[in-house]
Amino acid sequence: MPRVAVILPVRDGGRYLRTAVQSILDQTFRDLELLLVDDHSSDGAIEDLPLSDTRINVLKSPGQGVSAAFNFGLERTQSPLVARMDADDIALPQRLAEQVGLLEQRASVGIVGGCVEIFSQGSLGQGNRHYQSWLNRQVSPEEIHRALFIESPVPNPTAMFRREVLDDLGGYSDPPWPEDYDLFLRADAAGVLMAKPPGVVLLWREHPARLTHCDPRYDRAQFQRAKAYFLARGCLEDIRQSGRAIIIWGAGPTGKQFHDLLEELHVATEGFIDVHPRRIGGTKRAKPIWPVEKAAEKGVFVLVAVGARHAREEIRTFLVRQGLREGDDFLFIA
Repeated sequence: MPRVAVILPVRDGGRYLRTAVQSILDQTFRDLELLLVDDHSSDGAIEDLPLSDTRINVLKSPGQGVSAAFNFGLERTQSPLVARMDADDIALPQRLAEQVGLLEQRASVGIVGGCVEIFSQGSLGQGNRHYQSWLNRQVSPEEIHRALFIESPVPNPTAMFRREVLDDLGGYSDPPWPEDYDLFLRADAAGVLMAKPPGVVLLWREHPARLTHCDPRYDRAQFQRAKAYFLARGCLEDIRQSGRAIIIWGAGPTGKQFHDLLEELHVATEGFIDVHPRRIGGTKRAKPIWPVEKAAEKGVFVLVAVGARHAREEIRTFLVRQGLREGDDFLFIA
């Protein structure tokens, strides 16, 4: 039984598939199997692989979609560690060795991700560069936990799981939002710690046919819906039980969106905080808009729905100076 099972779901992997597969076969960590789960491909790319390598096992997924394909592969391995890989990315040679090493050193960690370098045949936009920088700063369990409602801090094709963690979570689901984000939110809710080894372990390919650009579940509105769903059933339920008031920092489009999503889930918020002088003292969604000092009042929990990168650090600094603790008194959600 190999120590690590790498599961690679693929549908029409095309010209990128061979490079992705070879990057797993070339790992410095050799005690592995590669389960290539064919999700009804028709492009012939799988037949062009080095299938004589006995570490490759090609499986035909009876279901539809990436979650069903991964779970089908999971059912067919007993390896104690399970890694995820995508058909268009490139794992650096030390990826598995460093991830296994981290799990060996830290028994409390259940999921290991990895830092990435985003690359493209064309030029990368500034947004991708900022996203890469943000991703690679979320490394420790504490950093990943507090960043989880801003964006998914674990790139899906870098994930490695302890088998028992995946079994307890039931593998990937098929929700109306991204299946990987859903899995990490469920893991966090279950108390599973996530971490990353230092240094880049995967080259993450940016191209127009990526699922994130083609699947409506990856629309920004669906990410926001996932956040609201897990907040309502997680920390906000505890906040409500304690009698504290939930307020939203940000009366702009993002704040209003979260207000509406939480209302749909029967979570009432008391009002908004804003820094704009013309908004303060007014109302939004028939609720008051307060100045920033409202956040420091006793009995208040603040959801910070401000997406601007520079503003996030300024708000964090302000709230900490008021003696508030991130996670206990405030949480960034955008």
